[in-house]
Formats: sequence, C-alpha cells, structure tokens
Amino acid sequence: MSNNNFQQEVSKARYTGLHIQEGDVLEVIVTAMDDLAVKPFNKTTIQQTGEEGSSGGMSMRLGNNEYQVTSEGYIVFPVLGNVYCKGMTKQQLKTEFDNRLKQYLTDPIVTIRHVNFNISVLGDVGAPGQKTSSTERLNVFQALALAGDMRDSADRTKVKLIRYSEESGKDVTYSLDLSEASIVNSPYYYLQQNDILYVEPDRNKQIAANTTNPNRALLFQILGVAIGLVTFVIAIAK
Repeated sequence: MSNNNFQQEVSKARYTGLHIQEGDVLEVIVTAMDDLAVKPFNKTTIQQTGEEGSSGGMSMRLGNNEYQVTSEGYIVFPVLGNVYCKGMTKQQLKTEFDNRLKQYLTDPIVTIRHVNFNISVLGDVGAPGQKTSSTERLNVFQALALAGDMRDSADRTKVKLIRYSEESGKDVTYSLDLSEASIVNSPYYYLQQNDILYVEPDRNKQIAANTTNPNRALLFQILGVAIGLVTFVIAIAK
C-alpha cells in the first residue's frame, strides 16, 4: 500500500455487520433461566433436526436450531411463526427476537449465528472459486487470502466488487484500489454475503492473453486465406 499513514487509516475502519439475505441459514438459540419454559423455542428433536428449508428453489438439510431465510425474507420460528429478517443485521434481528420473546419468557437470551457465509473470488488469484468463511467479519484482504492471494500479474488498482443491491434490485459493481491504504475506510472493505470479487490481470498479461488467444490465431488464418484468394482472382483476371 502506497499510503504512509497505513496504521492511522486502519484505525478508522468500521464494521457494521452482515445484512441478512434470502437463502441465508441462521442458527438461532434461545436460553433463559426457566429451562422448561424455553424448550418450545428451540428445535431439539431428531425429527425437527431433519427439517428442510427452502428459498426461491433452493433447499438444504437444516441442522439443529437452524433456519433458512425464505424468498419472502422471513424465517419460520417455533411459537413466534414468521419472523421477518431480510436486510437486518444480526443485532437488529436479536432485538426483534428479544421484544417478541418477552411476551413468553423472563429475560430471554438470543444467540444468532450465520451458518453459510459465502463469497466468490475470481480472476487473477491463486485459487479462484466460491469460498466459505468461518468468520462473518471478513474483509477484502482476508477474502483474497482464502483464494490463495493475488498473483504477481494481478492489477491491484482495479479489483471489482459485485454486490446485490436491495434498493435497485440488481447487482452493482464497485471498483476498489487495493494499493491505497484508504481502502479500509471504504464501505466495501468488509464483505457481505454472496459478494463477488474479480481481480483483473495487469495490462501486460491481458496483451499476452490476446496474443495467444486461439480465436485470434483463427482470425489471422481466415484473413490469410482471404488475401490469398483475392490475390489469385486478381492474377487470373490479368
């Protein structure tokens, strides 16, 4: 990073938490002083553990106390029914649970964890592909580390972040310059669920790729044949 005030820049980095999306799997555990009263709010039996979740055509086997966010943006929770959570952070959802559970429990404690935090890293990296992080607080550099780091030929000034926008209803692309320490102040420094990072190769590698592109070679062959035919026709005409 070219900025000499790197430590000062890093100290300004702010993590606002993940925003829950359709298809997310959340582990929700409710505890309280009264063990008997809290039982209806936790899936603990074998039959419940095998429950299937579905969202927009996606389905998976859910583990104990796990819930998948539906395409409508809610999870189906015991006793409480539908709990809307799409777009919320874990803390906001925890507050929602606290308020609703107080009707049934005294001093309930709710623990929420993302089970399937996935991002994709593509382009000029050591091991491109979809990556699952064991931590929810994942920044750009940690994501690149999961993908084997950027290759020497990668352009660190042109890393693309593709993120779905709830406001526009479509994917939005942002350009990140990882050569500047101020990147840690970017609202895109910490990744969200299903983010895609694309690392472009530098200009020299792009030129080399175009030079060795088999389609390019085929084009030259066709062009050569066409020139030969034109030359032959002109020779005959003379």
